Order: sequence, then structure tokens, then C-alpha cells
Amino acid sequence: MRVRHIMSTPVVTVPSNTPVLEAAKIMKERHIERLPVVDKDKLKGIVTKDRVLRSSPSAATSLSIWEIQYLYAKLTVKDIMQKDVATVTPDTTIENAVRFAQEKRVGALPVVDDGKVVGIVTTNDFFYMILNPILGIGEEGSRIIIRHCETTPEIAAAFQCVADNGFHVVNASYFKSRRGEQRDLIIHVREEDTTKLAECMRDKCHLQAETRER
Repeated sequence: MRVRHIMSTPVVTVPSNTPVLEAAKIMKERHIERLPVVDKDKLKGIVTKDRVLRSSPSAATSLSIWEIQYLYAKLTVKDIMQKDVATVTPDTTIENAVRFAQEKRVGALPVVDDGKVVGIVTTNDFFYMILNPILGIGEEGSRIIIRHCETTPEIAAAFQCVADNGFHVVNASYFKSRRGEQRDLIIHVREEDTTKLAECMRDKCHLQAETRER
């Protein structure tokens, strides 16, 4: 899967001469937390809700309220934006985009194609479009966790129990256990009661299975 499949487009952008107060208003009205700064179709930086808040006048100042308001009104996004922006292209794989965002410690990546901003992908996009479907978040049913299910025969045996007992698979995932180097198989089934399924895996497959409610 590529970034183009999950990015938000079109993107709300602002020019660098936009007053900070105006940028804050746009973010509030659009319910967004960041704005790419674009001049003549070229990405110049990015301004975030956090940067706007940090640019607000401090109470620890000798300036009058009128002086503060005057100076703050003249502040533009060019004065507070982050200029070194981490970007990806529409054809960047999701895996590489996630890794890149983690390395750069950013919550959003503008998507640039041929020098133009064509989209933006955020941490929330990764969760809602990728992780949620994998884990079946928001879907009905129950989850059964098979501990240390590492070999192909073990995985096949676990799914054979699912088939033999007439359960319906919603999705499945395979994760490295935090308890060690072993891996756990997680199967999300449509049915609520997975007691019989867990018993089958323990008795017939000798797997460490436990059920978890959704």
C-alpha cells in the first residue's frame, strides 16, 4: 500500500505572510492541527497548533496589553514555522512512511509530487486506515490470542480449529511478544464466545490460547 491510498487531499495550506492569528483561526475552523506553508506552489515550511500556542505572548513581560496585541498581530507564520520539513511522495510505501515519521519524530508528513504539495498523511491516518483494520478495532466479535505460535504447522493448526468449530475470521495479525523473542498469533472472530475455540487449540494443538473480549 502506498501513501496515496491513505493521504488527505486536497490540503489546506497558507502562504508564509499569513498572520499567525489567521492561521490559528483556520486550524480551529477546519479542526486540523497543522498547515503546510506554500509560496508559489513550493513548500516552505509547516506551522502547527503547538507552534502557534508557543508563540503566544507570555504574561512575564513589561509590555502593555496594547503593545503585546500590536506585536502579536504583526507576527506571520513565516516567523514561527518549521522550515526543515520531512516529506514523502505519493508512491512512498506505508511501511517506509511510518518508519520515516518515527525517525523524524513528527506527527505528519506533507506529500510532495513534482515539487507540489498534493496531500498530507498523519499519525491518525496510520492508526485509522492501517492499524485499526488489522486489529479489528470497532468491529464486533472476540479476540483469541495464541501465545508463542511461531511455526507454520502451529499457525495452520490454529486456523484448522477455527474451521472445525465453524467460527468466522474477521482478521488476524502476528506480533512479536513483549515477553521475549516469541511471536503471538491474534485471531479476531465474529462470534462472542470463543471458549470452545480456545479449548480446541489447547487440547488438539497444544497451543497456549486465551480469549479476550472486544
